[in-house]
Amino acid sequence: MLELEDLDVRYGAVRALRGVNVQVRQGEIVTLIGANGAGKSTVIRAISGLVAVHAGRIVYHGEDVAGLPAHVLVAKGICQSPEGRRIFANLTVRENLEMGAYLQRIPAASLRREMDRVLDIFPRLRERLTQLGGTLSGGEQQMLAIGRAL
Repeated sequence: MLELEDLDVRYGAVRALRGVNVQVRQGEIVTLIGANGAGKSTVIRAISGLVAVHAGRIVYHGEDVAGLPAHVLVAKGICQSPEGRRIFANLTVRENLEMGAYLQRIPAASLRREMDRVLDIFPRLRERLTQLGGTLSGGEQQMLAIGRAL
């Protein structure tokens, strides 16, 4: 489903990643662990199209997506949930979740199915659909940020 093949990323003359190989199959959950400066965030930023790939490939569902702009990757289903949450504090939980689907311009029926899927993963959010995002606890805000990304 997702493969990084011999991935290199540079920030100017500084090589941040060299020869990274990762394979994630359908249904797998993978965690990147490492010391500060090891390249974890750079890997995620490269997959998300937020930094340029110097060499190598990023293959998603059989398609090389390295070099595609971030908004195109989002439409293909590749996104990240930043550690700072970055929810919309003055929008409801429902509105925050709907913002995650905005770029995809999906039909209303599909939006309802996707919303139900996210709410099945995070049932606590279902109880809070009309609550403003800024009034949620920190953990609930993190659920909301991940749900919006999904």
